[in-house]
Amino acid sequence: MFFSTAIRGLKGVFAPAALAFAATMAFGAEVALAEKIENPVAVFSGLDKITGRIISFDVYINETVQFGALQVTPRACYTRPATEAPQTDAFVEVDEITLNREVMRIFTGWMFADSPGLHAIEHPVYDIWLLDCKQNSDVAPPDNR
Repeated sequence: MFFSTAIRGLKGVFAPAALAFAATMAFGAEVALAEKIENPVAVFSGLDKITGRIISFDVYINETVQFGALQVTPRACYTRPATEAPQTDAFVEVDEITLNREVMRIFTGWMFADSPGLHAIEHPVYDIWLLDCKQNSDVAPPDNR
């Protein structure tokens, strides 16, 4: 009863999707979700607005790397299997080192590689965004330095 009432209220393009969802819910079918792949390395790009230079850099999970006055620390970095639509996201903390040498948190949250404008760091001097997550890096892991 609920599903038929809800579907009648929808018009146009959304009705087929709502009907498919209602059928799935009514028959108890499970929706298959792609597994997330945990990666030990996050790849970022950073723009120095003063010089106009863009630099890509790798950061290991739970390692902090400084880009200008910003410190970037990824806490998690996920991709999807190659058979699925690409979706790369990372949970990141970004701190700014002020002129008084104080550390100020300016960002904590998820960044999405396919939408860099959505959750990128936009600082007056620096911009940072997520490019990718990967299993290894040319940079030695923190334990091997």
